[in-house]
Amino acid sequence: MRIARLRNAFLAAFLLPSLATAANGQRTRSSNSTSHVPTNILLQIVRAEDERGWDGKLKTLLTASDAAVRKRAALAGGRIGDEAAVPPLTEVLLTDRDADVRQMAAFALGEIESAGGLYALLEVLKKRGSEMADATVRARAVEALGKIAAAMASSAPASTDASKSTQPQDDRLDTIRAAILDTLRFEDSRRQQSDRLTILLGLTAVLRAKPDAAGTVIKRFLDYTDPRIVADALNTLARLRLKDGNDEARQLLVKHSDPIVRANAARALGAAEDKQAFDVLLDRALHDEDLRVRVSAIRALGSLKDARAGIPLLAYAAKIFEGYSVTESSRPSSTNELLELATSLGRLFQQSKNEPALEWLRKFRQSVGQTAAEIDLALARIDPARYSKESINDQVMDKNKERGGPGWHLQSSWVHGLSESNKLGGFLNQQSRAIQLLIAALMMNPQTPTEAMPEILRSYAEFKPDNLADILRANLKHQDTIVRATAAELLAGQPPAGSNTLALETALPRALQDRDLNDAALAILDALAKQKSKEANDALKTALDSSDHLIRRKAVALLKANGVGDFSNRIGTVQARNTDADYRRAIARIGRKVTATVVTSKGSFAIEFLPEEAPLTVDNFIQLAKKGFFNGQTIPRVVPNFVIQAGDPRGDLNGGPGYQIRCEINEVPYERGAVGMALSGKDTGGSQWFVTHSPQPHLDGGYTVFGRVISGMAVVDNIARGDVIRRVVINER
Repeated sequence: MRIARLRNAFLAAFLLPSLATAANGQRTRSSNSTSHVPTNILLQIVRAEDERGWDGKLKTLLTASDAAVRKRAALAGGRIGDEAAVPPLTEVLLTDRDADVRQMAAFALGEIESAGGLYALLEVLKKRGSEMADATVRARAVEALGKIAAAMASSAPASTDASKSTQPQDDRLDTIRAAILDTLRFEDSRRQQSDRLTILLGLTAVLRAKPDAAGTVIKRFLDYTDPRIVADALNTLARLRLKDGNDEARQLLVKHSDPIVRANAARALGAAEDKQAFDVLLDRALHDEDLRVRVSAIRALGSLKDARAGIPLLAYAAKIFEGYSVTESSRPSSTNELLELATSLGRLFQQSKNEPALEWLRKFRQSVGQTAAEIDLALARIDPARYSKESINDQVMDKNKERGGPGWHLQSSWVHGLSESNKLGGFLNQQSRAIQLLIAALMMNPQTPTEAMPEILRSYAEFKPDNLADILRANLKHQDTIVRATAAELLAGQPPAGSNTLALETALPRALQDRDLNDAALAILDALAKQKSKEANDALKTALDSSDHLIRRKAVALLKANGVGDFSNRIGTVQARNTDADYRRAIARIGRKVTATVVTSKGSFAIEFLPEEAPLTVDNFIQLAKKGFFNGQTIPRVVPNFVIQAGDPRGDLNGGPGYQIRCEINEVPYERGAVGMALSGKDTGGSQWFVTHSPQPHLDGGYTVFGRVISGMAVVDNIARGDVIRRVVINER
């Protein structure tokens, strides 16, 4: 995501007791029970995790007499991710006398994502009857298989050369996928005694492993009485775009009492582009009492692209827009739904030149202010020629000035619209040339806000101008790290050339010295790897000396993929920024209730931290809050029925505190109200965090959960993009 700085984008029951129901009960999970681990041992483990150093001492802890110590050491093995931990973890999984330790070993093997753990995990799932493993161990084993399958699939070479066959890996993937589906079939066959956690984690494993013919198995769980199982089955169908459960999903959307089930049913129908669902989707989009259901239905209608939905959705948008008013620090909560409507209207009225839709969108754009790329995209889709004409005449920018000046949000939204208009043929040759010149002028203008530059560069690249490589090479010298990173990403898409290699080689030393963000260095390394030359590979080798663990790891992976050699011994441990005092302070919170009150322009909500599950992540957030780091920041990202995201000092989802922290992945699931760290890759967290509107099982085991909202969830639901965090108050007792 980041959700993660989810720069190019973008939760099972409620956590709040006031919102919880028996039908929406929390997913079963194990406690880490680290409060029983002696402080000196816990200190050793936390330091090793922070430094990413697996050694003989940690391996010895896996055989400690205390089960709590063995369990915590197993978790450390998964977090560190060193394949040297796989053999001892498999032994623990198969032989430890404590089921809680065994399930943690299975979880850890999934985090390492190594095929070396397959035998033990498959053995756990094979056994039936009296030999069958503890339910939680089986659940974590199927979860681990899903993660390993996803890693294997993503690393498989795309080569079609028969001489470079990947048959052994393909066979292992097929075995994993079959085991996951077989586990779900078995649980369904014993419905009265089935294990809930195994089903839930199995459904997410299917989502990750993507086995063939999975839809017929997933469909079986749509008639369960447990709404969380039904919702997760629908989530898997939606994310895999499977059509098997369409008939059931239509019924669930209309009749089910649980809003998450209804919302996921709408998502599944939209993803499957089920034309028969038009009437029920339109009814829920206009009339459902729950915002999460309405926005999911609105999105689904946009996916169907059935123009019949345009007029009623436009009337609905006009109705809720009545009296819409934005203040400097707060947007109406209806903003979220209106932006979803704008997006779908753009798709439904695409190239129709529908004047009422255009008129409403312009009114909305005038009112909402500087954060509405969705509106410009919709305007460009409905009448691309008109949008291009306005762009050439600079009328859009003149109107922007009336709305408070052409800030970076406005320029970013504008170039989004230009790109979309160009895709839809909105520009004649002469117009296209004029737009190129206009965007080029923005790039060369010293008054252009830095934050707008990444989108300006991307939009310019979509016109495929002759001088694109020149422009990108020039922006490798930009003062801003994110601009340089964007230029490198786009340059990676250009054909290999000596001039590009030289520019990237020249830009790399400066990027390796960037203090606050490593985005430029990582992007330049990726671009160099695609040059496929000795000079580029030699430049990659210089990154092996970086003090940044992520940069060294990236360089090792790229050099190995390019066939240059295996430099894994150069990865080493992380140069941790935490001191012994920091570790002691962090683990001292275990067993205490520590909370934060987040005061926003919409009201306040309270977070209870989870120092046992993520001590260093909690400590990082608390230290930033005590310094006032979050005070006055705008909330740059809100996706209804998904998350709100905050903590970015830049406001463009690219910022951070000037350093990065290590992931502390744990078994806490992403329920409604879970608080997690946003990432742009493993161990890239810093200050950006998010709160989930609803269960998001696909995030489990991928992003650190370090807190949960305990009051004020209604405030979270009402927050819109552009709202302001006034202050964060920490309460440690």
